[in-house]
Amino acid sequence: MTHQSPKIQRWIDLLATLLTHRFPVTLEEIVRGVPAYHAGSQKKETLRRMFERDKDELRRFGVLIETVPLPEGEADGYRLLSRDFYLPYLSLMVDGRPSKPRKLDKYGYASLPSLSFEPDELEAVGQAAARVGELGDPLLAEHAESAIRKLAVDLPLDAARAPDLHIAPARSQPDAEVFPLLGAALQDRKRVSFDYRSMGADLASRRTVEPYGLFFLNQHWYLAGRAPGEEIVKNYRLSRIGTPEVNKAQPGTRDYEIPAGFRLAQHAGSKQAWELGDGDTVDAVVEFRRAGGAAAAAARLGETIPDYPERRRFRVRRRDAFARWLLSFAGEVVPLSPAELVSEYDALVSATLSVYLLAEQ
Repeated sequence: MTHQSPKIQRWIDLLATLLTHRFPVTLEEIVRGVPAYHAGSQKKETLRRMFERDKDELRRFGVLIETVPLPEGEADGYRLLSRDFYLPYLSLMVDGRPSKPRKLDKYGYASLPSLSFEPDELEAVGQAAARVGELGDPLLAEHAESAIRKLAVDLPLDAARAPDLHIAPARSQPDAEVFPLLGAALQDRKRVSFDYRSMGADLASRRTVEPYGLFFLNQHWYLAGRAPGEEIVKNYRLSRIGTPEVNKAQPGTRDYEIPAGFRLAQHAGSKQAWELGDGDTVDAVVEFRRAGGAAAAAARLGETIPDYPERRRFRVRRRDAFARWLLSFAGEVVPLSPAELVSEYDALVSATLSVYLLAEQ
């Protein structure tokens, strides 16, 4: 028996008690169904704290335990519906019909829905799980593998995998502790502090951030977050984060709220590689020497400059990434300022030319 076994047994008893009732039950009724709650001589307040911790931890795992107000004068009730806990019946469509009939039994599972997959839909599920496993997030990979194990009880998912397709993995992996800690901070809305190495320096400085979300872009994982009291949402590359700590003050309360108008997908999708990072932005002026094709599309990303229709201004955080992007246009788009960007671009041009000259010799 491990030290976790008593808690797991307590959770199992709590779930069983809730699932055997179709109507909300009070804490007193729950205590009678969970031996660990009435073992010994715990005070009523101690029992309630133990139950609240168990309830919150199960909710964190995705168990939809509802708190239901009871008639006036009575305590709150708690409910867990079977359809919110058990998976639906799963089957694979064969010639337009489910491969096996829906099961019915006396325990109320008849209320669960059925879900049938077409072969191509099942293949998409297997491929999606495989892609998630390749993203470099150990927590996401663990969840994906767990989901596949559960689905494989009813579905032939082993045949749905496609090992010939892969996404590029993250170029640099974060420390193993970073993902789960940031995930917990996001869920609980707690501030997190960490040592951060900026893009242009190896020196680390301590940062305190209110996490808004995690996203994967250009083969790197990023944390979108805002420093307390600031308005700008910045991005922090997870591989540059070290010794993260979640704020332990006032446990059970939120340190901040994410603005209602913030959308992580929109925030991440609006960023180019040179815009990512937490450093200060610099203005880069670029000249477009061709009016059509890819250069024309790129010009729409910059700001117009009065009296210079062939020039655009960009806000750049990562000079190296911006110089590489300019290089991809093969001379149709060139930097004019600042001088550091021009020098970096010229160095890339020289290095690229030397590679081709060596190949010709």
